[in-house]
Amino acid sequence: MKKLITALSALLPIAFAGQLLGQDMEDTITVTSTIFEHHGMVPEENSAYGANTSIDLSWSNLPSGTQSLALICDDPKVVEIGMMESPFVHWVVYNIPSSASGLPGGLSSDAEPNVNGLAGMINGNNGLGRPGYFGPRPPANGQLHQYDFRIYALDADLNLEAGLDKAQLLEAMDGHILGTGLLMGHYERKE
Repeated sequence: MKKLITALSALLPIAFAGQLLGQDMEDTITVTSTIFEHHGMVPEENSAYGANTSIDLSWSNLPSGTQSLALICDDPKVVEIGMMESPFVHWVVYNIPSSASGLPGGLSSDAEPNVNGLAGMINGNNGLGRPGYFGPRPPANGQLHQYDFRIYALDADLNLEAGLDKAQLLEAMDGHILGTGLLMGHYERKE
């Protein structure tokens, strides 16, 4: 019995890890873009096959006590179809001021872009290990890929340094997530 209790207590942190990182929270933040609707198609221009221009995002209905925001965009479809073991990360942004109501389209891929109203914001490292947005670039394999643009409202201004990737950002946000919101887009390469 003692071994069973020890084994179960070791599993509890793993079982609740997703919830602590906001992955099991109900999305209460409204996230939109002017270029596609939720479950809509990401335009070619915003793909890595096109101009690789980052999409604009707006959000509303932030929870009370929000001190800063973060964004992670990834493609979970690559796991489902067996291309990769974890979702491919297309964009990581953090240290977004709580006063911001969105991100402009065509955002610089500099690690620390100078954008009015977004002082201190940082483009983290995407799945290629580079800062900034990397648009959809799935192979022409007949699969419709999914791009989850998830906003995180945080209860603290974490003032994180440049160079974090998705895993490092999730670790830093652990225990600070007040709420989340999701805009989901799709893209399929037809050639």
